[in-house]
Amino acid sequence: MKWLKLAIKNVLRNRRRAIVTMLITAVGVSAILVGGGFANFTYVSLKEMAARSSGHLIVAHKNYFEREESIPMEYGLDDYKALAKTFKSDKEVRYAIPRIEFTGLISNGEKSTIFMGTGVDAKYEFRVKGPFLIVEEGSVLSKRETEDDPKIMLGNKLAKSLKAKVNDSLTLITTTVDGGLNAIDVTVQGIFSTGVPEVDKRSIMVTLQTAQSLMATQKVSSVALHLRDTESTFDKYAELSSQYPDLAWQTWLDKAFFYVGVKNLYNRIFGLLGFIIIMMVFFSIYNTVSMSVVERTREIGTLRAIGTYSREVTRNFILEGAVIGIIGAIVGILIAFLISFGLSLADIQMPPPPGRTNSYPLVISIPNNLYLVTAFVSAMLCIVAAWLSSHKAAKKSIVGALSHV
Repeated sequence: MKWLKLAIKNVLRNRRRAIVTMLITAVGVSAILVGGGFANFTYVSLKEMAARSSGHLIVAHKNYFEREESIPMEYGLDDYKALAKTFKSDKEVRYAIPRIEFTGLISNGEKSTIFMGTGVDAKYEFRVKGPFLIVEEGSVLSKRETEDDPKIMLGNKLAKSLKAKVNDSLTLITTTVDGGLNAIDVTVQGIFSTGVPEVDKRSIMVTLQTAQSLMATQKVSSVALHLRDTESTFDKYAELSSQYPDLAWQTWLDKAFFYVGVKNLYNRIFGLLGFIIIMMVFFSIYNTVSMSVVERTREIGTLRAIGTYSREVTRNFILEGAVIGIIGAIVGILIAFLISFGLSLADIQMPPPPGRTNSYPLVISIPNNLYLVTAFVSAMLCIVAAWLSSHKAAKKSIVGALSHV
């Protein structure tokens, strides 16, 4: 304890220099925390968006993901109701939602264009989409839809291309499972946006029954399992894939190309910035302790002359660096917390990322472990810098230290 008190007093001997060094450390710590918090919020949001869109786990026919279908629904699931019921009995599974993926032509009578359609279970599909599906006009599909009045939801870009509005009548044309053509008239129930223009140019949604009727089938393409906890995805994947080896399985990560791309990019950007900030803090502490060592060389000689070991002298400088690092880390953590809290109240909207049309809130979500890791790294950097700048001077001969000018 006496050595710590001595180290604090030595730090306060040159308060201006110590305060500047602490501020540099604090700014570095807060910058790392704010950058890490922004990246973490982005990762969590994209992960949630991917999981809600595709499901945490996707189960399909064993050949569905590996082979191209020569006819529609060649690798569809015909026992999907029993599978979905079995999966829903698992306490970790919130929803088991069947889906049909299909393509074809959509026409307003004057113009026809290609669509990429999804047949969905209207009872559960829009519960899991949440805020990641924006309904711009009309409403979502209903489970009470009648067979003689099928409804459709259109991507906003596709609706604009067809000049379609809510309650307009359109025609869907696609290939059936027998290889023939089938058409059905549908009424526009709603217009939505996913935030991805290329998807919104082609995307439609109909109920599962409408898609099956159009394709003349009782199969579905896949069943999406939505779990209660995203973090349990890979454990559940290992468990279920071993229980059902005759089915093909994928996780949300296999479908999350945008998430993977953004995470790889951000890791490189923030990793480089973090390294630069760490070096800035390191050399700041090194410079501060080095100046202190030079100024106190004769003092070091005096301490050595009265019997102080060189390791004790080094230890004192290390404690000084630790004091600066810890105080700087605490101040940096407070600054980062205030910034994150202030931004949450300010409701600042970030511009849409490349390839997307929807803005998103600027939120700094700093995980608790990042606070601890950053504070520990900051303290260790200061300790290492102090050791490097002081151990050589502490080993200097007593005569040489006393005669230093």
